[in-house]
Amino acid sequence: MSASARLLVVDDERSMREFLEILLRKEGYDVTTVGDVDAALVALDSDDFDLVISDIQMPGKSGLDLLRSIREAQGDALVVMITAFATTETAIAAMKEGAYDYLTKPFKVDEIKLVVHKALEKKLLTSENARLRFELRSERQQRPLVGNSPRMQQVYEMVARIAPTKTNVLIAGESGTGKELVARAIHAESDRAASPFVALNCGAIPENLLESELFGHVKGAFTGAVGNKAGLFEMADGGTLFLDEVGELTLPLQVKLLRVLQEKTIRRVGGTSDRRVDVRILAATNRRLEDEVAAGRFREDLYYRLNVIQLELPPLRERMEDLPLLVHHFVEKYGRELSKVVRGVSEEALACLRAHAWPGNVRELENGIERAVALSRGEWIEAEALPPSVRQQAEERPGARLPQGNIDLDNLVADYERGLLLGALKRSGGVKKRAAQSLGISFRSFRYRLEKLGLDDDPGLPE
Repeated sequence: MSASARLLVVDDERSMREFLEILLRKEGYDVTTVGDVDAALVALDSDDFDLVISDIQMPGKSGLDLLRSIREAQGDALVVMITAFATTETAIAAMKEGAYDYLTKPFKVDEIKLVVHKALEKKLLTSENARLRFELRSERQQRPLVGNSPRMQQVYEMVARIAPTKTNVLIAGESGTGKELVARAIHAESDRAASPFVALNCGAIPENLLESELFGHVKGAFTGAVGNKAGLFEMADGGTLFLDEVGELTLPLQVKLLRVLQEKTIRRVGGTSDRRVDVRILAATNRRLEDEVAAGRFREDLYYRLNVIQLELPPLRERMEDLPLLVHHFVEKYGRELSKVVRGVSEEALACLRAHAWPGNVRELENGIERAVALSRGEWIEAEALPPSVRQQAEERPGARLPQGNIDLDNLVADYERGLLLGALKRSGGVKKRAAQSLGISFRSFRYRLEKLGLDDDPGLPE
């Protein structure tokens, strides 16, 4: 537990409160002091503490009453009791009620330092175990980035360059392109790799719960808030917070996120004090946030805070040379998971996969291969095992079905090629170099094919 640990001292003697506050603040702890149990309960309801140090014998309610209240509220603060009466009964009662330890007045300075240090070490271990359980519940199985295409090589190079920095990164790309995988790769290559990586899909949490999910809340902040709860910013302290679909945040939450980025502090819902956090933000979106800013749906100042560096992921249709590699990877993965011996896909099945537009990108491909492995009857996946949408698109290609009557093969091939070239130009916004890349051919070859088919007459098309 670092020096930012929060301690609550409860003692009716002012001199004892002042002594402990001075002593513990010198050790670097954040210390709050109160004079009775009722004041302690108010403090615990409005804030969160790592350790409570309480006298047992006080006028009115005793330290044991406070201990019981903390346990009943299911608070996770550890409690150290102080007593001037060194009786076995008192010690046993305190430990039975759940106290971490107890000290007897008069105590030595080194003694209380050691007890506090060990209590906070235990608290840190408990918190770390809770965080790991959360990650195991919330993380999908880690998958590697797969692909050797020029576009993916650019992504790898960018990840390597930006990972060691502290800069916020905006990862743009269509749904299913692997934005979270890239965020995890950036975290894994950074100096924060040993600290938490916490991911949140901003579009998957109801609006009324999202603020609490991000910043946490104190007991009684809203209906159902039966205890204090840390938010994801606190869970990611020292590490990385990945905000997927950040464009889904409402304007009020955008204001609060901007404040965190500027001040490096968060305030729990219903809380009265700020907490410092050291978190690197990686955000992702499948929207054009520039358009959202122009439409007034996304704050311009927040956009620039998040978009210090932008990393854009290509859709699968623009890196189709990676398709065989991705197919092989997913066949191996789901062959193991489903305990099936599958060596790969047939030529007909691969042709179907190549012909599909993949609007859902790599995620759609993965789901399709999982289905195909599950339905496959032999060692090779046949086209019949692929999703109907993939087979249907392949069947609708020109030439997939022979037309009735005589065939002019040259015209049929030319029509098919013309459709591909025009489709690539449309997808690339008319940029020929990008269209050529998406078809896996050189720019010179693309220009030649346009000229051959009489499609190069528009001087307005950008190179």
